[in-house]
Amino acid sequence: MNDFHAPFFRAGADGVEILVRLTPRSSRDAVEGVGETDDGRRRLKARVRAIPEKGKANKALEKLIGKWLDVAPSAVHVTGGSTARLKTVAISGEPAELARRLQALVTI
Repeated sequence: MNDFHAPFFRAGADGVEILVRLTPRSSRDAVEGVGETDDGRRRLKARVRAIPEKGKANKALEKLIGKWLDVAPSAVHVTGGSTARLKTVAISGEPAELARRLQALVTI
């Protein structure tokens, strides 16, 4: 059974992990809210202008998420799905504060 209210992120000991659906080669860099994939999982929707070649789109995503959450880009790392559209992004920092920011930035 799918939990349609499940968050698109999970807190850990050293930060949070965000589930992301990335669209590379877009006309702009933007975070577009939360959507649901065919498997029922909720994911943050993001677009970047970079091409998905030699990690360029992943680096652009890390920079975009860092700016969006107001954290240093060095605190943001793609940890899963490096060659796929569906990614896991880890953000280092205080988990409760990051979760609060995520909830404030996204209307769920």
